[in-house]
Amino acid sequence: MILYLIRHGETAYNRDGVSLGRKDVGLTPFGERQAAAVARALAKQPLDHILSSPLARALATASALGSARGVKPEVRNELIELDAGEAEGLTFPELRERFAVFLSEWAGPNGHEAVMPGGESICDLDRRLGPFIEEVRHASATAVAVVSHNFVLRVLACRLMGLGAASFRNVVFDVASISAFAIDPGRVVVLKLNDVCHLDVLNLDQGGRTV
Repeated sequence: MILYLIRHGETAYNRDGVSLGRKDVGLTPFGERQAAAVARALAKQPLDHILSSPLARALATASALGSARGVKPEVRNELIELDAGEAEGLTFPELRERFAVFLSEWAGPNGHEAVMPGGESICDLDRRLGPFIEEVRHASATAVAVVSHNFVLRVLACRLMGLGAASFRNVVFDVASISAFAIDPGRVVVLKLNDVCHLDVLNLDQGGRTV
């Protein structure tokens, strides 16, 4: 089976460098273009199922992927982003001012155990996703796409590659990126990781941001 891990397109929070967890914000117009580019990139690939976080930004990306092939995304609540708690909507300077102790723990060697103020830790997220990834690994489908969020995809990738939650910083998922894994009995092969080549066609948006 081929498993695609896809991060949603751009939101205003991503664009402006603001912490984003479970707040249900939608895609920017540029993010919608990114979602369409993801759909074009996978248009010729077989795809049996599309599993999506319930948040609007992920579901819009998943819907763009499914609309051209007549596959309706299935919402999976366990794919919702890490609960950022009181850190939601804050810039990094604001985080540093209000939650300096947490940031110190987050940046340390046991950052995966640091609990977001009023929210979750990476370890909490890892436990939440454990049953889901085992279900997907044993699915009989030819190809499945998972459309979700930054930290969710990091943890899923770590599990697929046999890494612990402490390694969540060793992988990166840019907005609208595509990663692919071949899952066979007894092994997982990384086919591509954080691929954004399909976004090159978007060139520069009006704000001058590179893709």
